[in-house]
Amino acid sequence: MRIGIMGLGRIGAFHAETLSGLSAVHSLVVTDPFADAAKRAAERFGAEVADSPEAVLSAGVDGVVVAAATDAHPELILAAVRAGVPVFCEKPVARTMAEGVEVLKAVQDSGVEIQIGYNRRFDAGFVAARAAVRSGELGPLHTVRSTTLDPAPPPAAYIAASGGIFRDCSVHDFDIIRWVTGREVTEVYAVGGNKGAEFIKEAGDADTTGAVLTLDDGTIAVVSNSRHNARGYDVRMELHGFNDSIAVGLEDKLPLRSVEPGVTFPAGTPHDFFMDRFTAAYRAELTAFTEVVAGERTSPCTVADALEAGWIADACTLSLQEHRPVTIAEVRQD
Repeated sequence: MRIGIMGLGRIGAFHAETLSGLSAVHSLVVTDPFADAAKRAAERFGAEVADSPEAVLSAGVDGVVVAAATDAHPELILAAVRAGVPVFCEKPVARTMAEGVEVLKAVQDSGVEIQIGYNRRFDAGFVAARAAVRSGELGPLHTVRSTTLDPAPPPAAYIAASGGIFRDCSVHDFDIIRWVTGREVTEVYAVGGNKGAEFIKEAGDADTTGAVLTLDDGTIAVVSNSRHNARGYDVRMELHGFNDSIAVGLEDKLPLRSVEPGVTFPAGTPHDFFMDRFTAAYRAELTAFTEVVAGERTSPCTVADALEAGWIADACTLSLQEHRPVTIAEVRQD
């Protein structure tokens, strides 16, 4: 199949490399506002260069990948839908939830498949955790712990436009908690602090946060996030049930050092970046998109799915600002 890519920054170029290695994809058509980025992709992957998103959609593509700046997501999603072309779009759907709701309303009866990029749904460990929960082998859950710790903050310009740590980073934890447990979040309480990069505080954001989520069956989920983890990129989940407990990310590249006498775990080189930690998951995610394009499956992560994680992020942002518990019903706009 022929796949278009709109946006060739860090993640767009990574997706181009991944797609070029998939047997289902025979050609790429790429575009980026910076001509040099498109030219580099063309040279590396034998892609055809288009001078605009409209030109990509007119180039006979079977599906498109949107990896452009967040502000452009709604427009590009809608353009693809109008053209009848299945679309994969990196999260978030839009900069604000109000815009995201408008996108949902515009596409929900279109018949065009839209997949939003939440790659943890395709990581082998999280897939196994979901299966363990759904099979009942853990028994009823009582506690979930989810962690995302970055090795260093992104640039100041990125932070200023990110929407805040809950919308940019923690939202991955929120989505995977919903997906693994099959439950919805009803209430949150969030805290945050700033002990690192001053530009994060100046942007009105926190660099380290914690959130307690109450799920609709009474399970408690604890989410921990930070922009500062000197040992590496740390993504983990624990699920504790009345019959058993399991963990995702408890492997030799875990960026955590044990100080117990005689303990050598973990023994490997720590993960240092999200592309390192989730290389296989990204490949599985884009393989799934080719199956969506081929009509072999429906979207594994819809616009509606992405908005659910967004409501949790909005509730945590409000909770941090106002130092109080916030229900999801309080922030939901749909």
